[in-house]
Amino acid sequence: MLGGILTEFDAVIDTRSPSEYAQDHVPDAVSCPVLDDGEREQVGTLYKQVSSFDARKAGAALVARNIARHVEQRFAGKPKTWHPLVYCWRGGKRSGAMVHVLREIGWDAKQLDGGYKAYRRFVVQQLSEMPARFRFRVLCGATGSGKSRLLRALADAGAQVLDLEDLAAHRGSVLGALPERPQPAQKMFETLVWQHLSRFDPAKTVYVEGESRKIGQLQVPESLINAMRASDCVLIDADVATRVALLLDEYSHYPTDRSALAAQLDCLVDLHGRGRIAEWKALAGNGEWGKFVERLLVEHYDPAYRRSSLANYAKLHEAARLRVEAPGEAEFARLARTLVAGEDTLAA
Repeated sequence: MLGGILTEFDAVIDTRSPSEYAQDHVPDAVSCPVLDDGEREQVGTLYKQVSSFDARKAGAALVARNIARHVEQRFAGKPKTWHPLVYCWRGGKRSGAMVHVLREIGWDAKQLDGGYKAYRRFVVQQLSEMPARFRFRVLCGATGSGKSRLLRALADAGAQVLDLEDLAAHRGSVLGALPERPQPAQKMFETLVWQHLSRFDPAKTVYVEGESRKIGQLQVPESLINAMRASDCVLIDADVATRVALLLDEYSHYPTDRSALAAQLDCLVDLHGRGRIAEWKALAGNGEWGKFVERLLVEHYDPAYRRSSLANYAKLHEAARLRVEAPGEAEFARLARTLVAGEDTLAA
């Protein structure tokens, strides 16, 4: 299996261009492009407008210089026993050139058969099959009830946690964008999901937050969302004051980026009308953040949650319940210990 083969090497080297690498890459692969994006375009233009011979001639010079630089700057300190795996898009000329040079030096370099395309097919296949192997327990609850915080506490307590919002770099709501972390490309997101699932023990529970099919601009893999929606649930309950406190902490960047907040609120005009949006903006503009968050919860998030939760998670009506009594970390550590210990005496 390809996943096992990847662990047999001392390093995985991606020889594609930086933009290809940014879209998706084999986990832990290092980017050592033999042609950067501008050089690829240059060679491609020669191929189309002049001749394949001129393109190969120019490309060979560029590839030779780039491989030489990687050998000098990235690989010079590697021992003779170093055993890297090298790939490009299809397992063709780019990785082939790198492997040829490394093997001539004396390193036991191997080329990934089929390249990135073979790896991508493997990930897609794995994501279609893997979710059915696991027993998920889905944390449900209204916005601001602390589901993400409980996931982090569960991970600290040693539980298996699939934090999709962390992998997607988005909190899943209309205000969920993270200014310091752009969302990955869809393919990279899927690689991250596969990478995390592959580390889990199917005999143990995997905790995950109840999500919609989209997290920001990213789609949760179909087989995964279907498995989640058929799984047992835990309902996280908290009063409005606690939820406001948790959200003020989670969304602390918005008071310093009010233009971004206003832009996101404008996305809700069709749902709530310009009058209500103007009222919310006025609260934020006056610095009345507690009132702003409370109104957003009661008037937007809670109705949306009621509409979607039971329809999406069939077992939610029989879920065990956990009550969040305070917004502090100690409370979530307590709740995590309760779940990890398997205390099924929770009120259903």
